[in-house]
Amino acid sequence: MLTINTLRKAALIEGTTLVLLVLIALPLKYYYGYPEAVRIMGPIHGMAFLGYVFILTSSLSKNQITLAKWMIALFAAFIPFGSFIFERFMLKNTNPITND
Repeated sequence: MLTINTLRKAALIEGTTLVLLVLIALPLKYYYGYPEAVRIMGPIHGMAFLGYVFILTSSLSKNQITLAKWMIALFAAFIPFGSFIFERFMLKNTNPITND
């Protein structure tokens, strides 16, 4: 069963892979001529993003989050560090005892 804690972990993983892609892999490709970094990190981030969207949508369908939070979370996933902000502030008010 997917819980709010699972959503928190997915947000952190998705955010981490996006930051690694943007701040490490892309500079390695364009400044140092190492395109393999993006070839490796790109699919990893893609799978993390798809997993995050799946868990996010599952949480919405189980009424664990509101539609407004779902839309904010989806938007935040496209911004570096956005998933971290979502996880920290938007999920802060959920009750971990009932959703764990």
